[in-house]
Amino acid sequence: MQVLQVQLEIRPDPAEVGRARRWARSRLAGSGIGADEALAETLILLVSELVTNAVVHTGSPAVLRLSLPGGTDGEAGEVPVRLEVADTSDRAPVPRCPDDDATGGRGLALVDGLADRWGWSVEGRGKRIWCELDRDTEPRETTAACGGRTVACEGLAYEAV
Repeated sequence: MQVLQVQLEIRPDPAEVGRARRWARSRLAGSGIGADEALAETLILLVSELVTNAVVHTGSPAVLRLSLPGGTDGEAGEVPVRLEVADTSDRAPVPRCPDDDATGGRGLALVDGLADRWGWSVEGRGKRIWCELDRDTEPRETTAACGGRTVACEGLAYEAV
């Protein structure tokens, strides 16, 4: 099974978030992930959250990397889709539980709830935050630990536990 690995350099500018989403969407076609699949929408949401975190919280350039299954054969479902954002900040990612009126702070709760796996590691003088989505996983109910509140995004609601 071939895996396509692509990357995009991100400037520390909020406009880069939209550019990163458009770039990621354009890379899905050759990997056998249809634009209307739930996996594609989840991937784009995760790109948006992780790139936003890099842009907003570090104020420095970052690199977005995607590892996508190359092709549509039977083995493609066995290869997870991997998303990574590397930046030059040495600050660890900190999941927050914002109050209902906050306009931000839900990103890592969404990543935790939507990704099959996620984590971070030290990368040189910075860090790499990554998440993976299994191709053969059906959409599931998602929970995130934020004091029993519902975290909603783009019409999807995630009940916190």
